[in-house]
Amino acid sequence: MIMPLFRANLYGMDMHNVLKRFGVVFKRFLARVFQIIILVLLLVQMGGGSLLSVANGQEIVQPERIEIAQNKTLFDLLFGPKDPPPPPAQPSQTTTTRTPSAPRAPAPPRVVVPEIIDKAEGATRLAVFGDSLAIDLAKAFQRAYAEDTNLSIVGKGVGSSGFVRDDFYDWNAALREEIAADSFDLAVLIIGINDKQALGRSRPLSDDWKVKYLERISEFLAQLRAANKPVIWVGLPPMRASSYSTAMSEIATIHRLAAITAGVDYVDIYERFVGDDGRYASRGPNLNGEDVRMRKSDGIHFSAAGSDKVVFFVNQALRNFYRGGAINVAVEDPLLGTDAMLMVRPPFQGNGQFRLLEVAGAVLPISNEPDRALSLVLSVPTGNDQIAHAFDIDLLIKAPIGRVDAFGVGVDPSSEDEDSDIEDIATAN
Repeated sequence: MIMPLFRANLYGMDMHNVLKRFGVVFKRFLARVFQIIILVLLLVQMGGGSLLSVANGQEIVQPERIEIAQNKTLFDLLFGPKDPPPPPAQPSQTTTTRTPSAPRAPAPPRVVVPEIIDKAEGATRLAVFGDSLAIDLAKAFQRAYAEDTNLSIVGKGVGSSGFVRDDFYDWNAALREEIAADSFDLAVLIIGINDKQALGRSRPLSDDWKVKYLERISEFLAQLRAANKPVIWVGLPPMRASSYSTAMSEIATIHRLAAITAGVDYVDIYERFVGDDGRYASRGPNLNGEDVRMRKSDGIHFSAAGSDKVVFFVNQALRNFYRGGAINVAVEDPLLGTDAMLMVRPPFQGNGQFRLLEVAGAVLPISNEPDRALSLVLSVPTGNDQIAHAFDIDLLIKAPIGRVDAFGVGVDPSSEDEDSDIEDIATAN
């Protein structure tokens, strides 16, 4: 390329034009070199590891390879790559050969066997009567009093039983046998979930049905009272089916009436197993305040936690008869010695005495003054009655010093003058 330029000079061409032409050619050369470099970089970025040339329609692989790392720059291509850093030292690995061991046999399941505590000789025997609800309740009592050696739980529940179908199981006849055998000291009763059935020719929950049903319950409770066996009646909870729950509420009302009439403690648990809407709830707080399942999947029976909760409320009434020792059936009548004794009232037992106080209230005669109260104040015998210890009305006036009704001006018993003065005042009045 340079030789023609000199030749042109020999032929008399202007040197300035020659240099100008040489500059143009050199610029084109640099541009072409730069394009080649850019093309090589593009091939490297596209993953090309070799240059291919095409000749006569056939692809020929050049024997020379241009291997360029993707992290090399343009200066590395023009002036050579830098010395590669030494490879990092690999940590030595120790190969340990393990001998496969024989597979371990699965551990046997751990079964927690509750400790059985022998009951004391002569322990109080608590019998739980009723239907299948009583079966679960008896188990809950056994858990609650497992460590109490003075209370023995006797389960007397019979599934599918009730007071209606005495042809299947006659509770009154069975109770007579239990009392004759003296098999229990006090009783807890929960029953009724199978009693929504026809009683003879009477339709369930009709007026005739309720009268006959109440008669059978009253006979049952009368036997317990005659045998001096305290009993606690546990009410029925709400049920999941609305119609069935309504029927159970009516039956529970009859139970309550019979219990109050017979002076039996009645433990109402209905409100303990309802939700915020006042209806059946399958879950609720347990004795620890935790939200757990209280009822079984059938919507009728209690779960273990639900039965434990029932026992908690029954224990409030049970304390009137049992306090960790022998049973106490001697309950003092709080109305004894008062004018309320003249009232016709149902017999009392246990917590029933408090209900009697609520029913009786303040006794105010509206016809005539009671003879006993009149004789007490006036100390005058009425009729043929003779008062052994007559009350002197003068003692209401002669209040000695220090008595509550002396009001700071009591009479000194040793002073005869004051006694005479008081007598004069009383005579003048």
